[in-house]
Amino acid sequence: MDEHRITVMTDSTCDIPPELARELGIRVVPLYVLFGDEHLRDGIDVDSDGFYARLSADPEHPKSSQPTPADFQSVIEASGSSEVVCIHISNRLSGTIASATAAQELVSASTRVHVVDSMSVSMGLGLQVLAAARARNAGGSVEEIIAAAERARNTLQVVFTVDTLEYLHRGGRIGAAAKLLGTALQLKPVLAIPTASGQIEAVERVRSRRRSLARLVEYSLEQIDTSRPIRAAVMQGVCPDDAHWVLGELTARADVAEAIYTNVTPVVGTHGGPGVLGIALCHA
Repeated sequence: MDEHRITVMTDSTCDIPPELARELGIRVVPLYVLFGDEHLRDGIDVDSDGFYARLSADPEHPKSSQPTPADFQSVIEASGSSEVVCIHISNRLSGTIASATAAQELVSASTRVHVVDSMSVSMGLGLQVLAAARARNAGGSVEEIIAAAERARNTLQVVFTVDTLEYLHRGGRIGAAAKLLGTALQLKPVLAIPTASGQIEAVERVRSRRRSLARLVEYSLEQIDTSRPIRAAVMQGVCPDDAHWVLGELTARADVAEAIYTNVTPVVGTHGGPGVLGIALCHA
């Protein structure tokens, strides 16, 4: 049971470091990674290291699946709260929001569930959840908690790159033509998830991995007012050296009030593949 009268809940695609989620009292509902008929709870039955080890050895490409309404019901009821604020992955990227909404009909009428679409994923979602949890921990009302998440979303920038477009294509996140073009030209994509659309959009393609990392830093900082302090998160899938370099560049070029380094969860890794690296920024 939560010590707070209002529960802040999210899903495992938020990529918030587990110790930070525990510290702030954030409840996390796992999505599923599917290897054939095997359903693994994201971050519980399989962690990032185990996932990438299996990804390199297993010929079957994994898939992902949203939590069921019953999964949400279980976590909501375990919280013991009368008010629950659920902030989740963009509805354009997953059906998780639909499951959370359906769970509203399963829980007791005395429990009010407020479902918020982050229009983002990974730490783009995570930064909104952190803002909400901190507002809750400061004694905020449901309205103030949701407003805190919305303020983070209003200045949010999420950009990322991948080593190969193969995983995004297999997961249905990009079309065959885009995948073929990038592969044929050996280009590294710079991609974004604008909150206006809540889906992956191409920014540009560059000729090398190093250039893609540099462009991530440049582009993300071009999109936000750096005269104000920012919160910065760098998310990586088995490319820690690249991630530390990117985080160092961000902290050197901007007034970073909070810097977060984190691993992408297996579900995010299913679509990004090895070498996925992203940046999420918002105003502090």
